[in-house]
Amino acid sequence: MNAYPIEIAFPDIGAHASGNAGVQYVHTFDSGIDGPHVMINALTHGNEVCGAIVVDELLRAQLKPRRGRLTLAFANVDAYNSFDASKPDASRFVDQDFNRVWTAQTLDDTSLDSSELRRARAMRPVIDTVDLLLDLHSMHEKSKPLIVAGPLDKGIELSAKLGTPATIICDEGHPEGRRMRDYEGFGDPASAKNALLIECGQHWEAGAVTVARDVTARFLVLSGVLDKHDLPSGWIQESPQEMLVVRVTEPVVAKSMDFRFADDYTGLEVFPEAGSVIAFSEGEPIETPYDDCMLVMPSLRQLRPGVTVVRLGKIERRIQST
Repeated sequence: MNAYPIEIAFPDIGAHASGNAGVQYVHTFDSGIDGPHVMINALTHGNEVCGAIVVDELLRAQLKPRRGRLTLAFANVDAYNSFDASKPDASRFVDQDFNRVWTAQTLDDTSLDSSELRRARAMRPVIDTVDLLLDLHSMHEKSKPLIVAGPLDKGIELSAKLGTPATIICDEGHPEGRRMRDYEGFGDPASAKNALLIECGQHWEAGAVTVARDVTARFLVLSGVLDKHDLPSGWIQESPQEMLVVRVTEPVVAKSMDFRFADDYTGLEVFPEAGSVIAFSEGEPIETPYDDCMLVMPSLRQLRPGVTVVRLGKIERRIQST
């Protein structure tokens, strides 16, 4: 059963199925003027709806770039179309996580096949030409929004220029596979390409749509493909006074089903002192390993042996709003 109410309407994206870039549900618009190729991507996971709402709204508004190229895309449409409100987490993907296949080696390996791999391979020629990617996501639990900036300085710099959300998470990704935001040049410190992944809030809360609109509008203006007055009024929200740069240091992995948190955490809780008890695994306490330790996306929704239930992050620095 769904622990959270569904506060938002799921858009009918069928009108966008044909695309215009040779790939279904992918639309690219070229201004004919020099500038970056910017991509706004929704539905990396089929139950993360806020991005789909924003991309649908941009397409229906018929916005065109003033400079460079703009691509608006819906990724895992098959998973999205399988959504069942009685089993809302089941539509995250069809066969495997779409956001764990993004290495050339995996995509080139013809012995591997899945619904998500077929979709990634179809989108790959477009993504290979993208300079700046914004990947819109949401979270299992009701948590404040955050930026997943990757492990590189260029991701932190782009996050700071974007100006929101207030928490910038720097990490190396997932051991089970690479994310789209880390694919090829996006994850290469020598490349000018860059990408951000935004966790906008809980999957089905109305506030996640507000965040998705805000970050999308800011990203489009920051990239230069659109001017601020081109976008719908009210999309850009107030900036936070301060942004925190948080480096993920380690995961907390459940050994068995006998795992519980010490409190009802929603994410981004900070423990000032090392040695604070945050959970119990098979009756043994789990303590924070350093001062100013932040809990990143804690969730027992998919608890099973070997699953990451929370990641620990160390606050590296604070960026004041300009």
